[in-house]
Amino acid sequence: MALKARLRQHYKYFLNNFQTRWSDNDQYGHVNNAIYYHYYDTIINHYLTTRCSLVPTSSPSIGLCVHSSSDYFRPVEFPSTLDLALAVTKLGKSSVTYEVGVFESGKEDVCAVGKFVHVFVDRDGRRPVGIDGAIRDGLESLVVEREEEAKL
Repeated sequence: MALKARLRQHYKYFLNNFQTRWSDNDQYGHVNNAIYYHYYDTIINHYLTTRCSLVPTSSPSIGLCVHSSSDYFRPVEFPSTLDLALAVTKLGKSSVTYEVGVFESGKEDVCAVGKFVHVFVDRDGRRPVGIDGAIRDGLESLVVEREEEAKL
């Protein structure tokens, strides 16, 4: 099923006024597609560290990316100010599926939508562990139901 473009109202957490950089642009004059993955990683880890008490250097469990993808709806270029938006579309025992929307500041229509899946593992053994405590509480507050999922 094709992904529908999202609106701001579909997301629960925002990292606003994110400035693009000159080095984000490619030879075609717009932000290179690989840079969007930096944006996705930034908002997810910002949320985990500021709202879920994750300390990347010392927490007993860490999230490892096992899948990521991106859909592009309109180009962004330097200089632009972006609003990054985050939601959780699936929260399992040890994994979480995030959806990230990239918006130009002040605009309603999404420029890109990313999907990012973390599996939480034991820091030392790298074996899957349950998502508990402040991390689970923080992720639960971002859970949304998507139209495509509701129809299945």
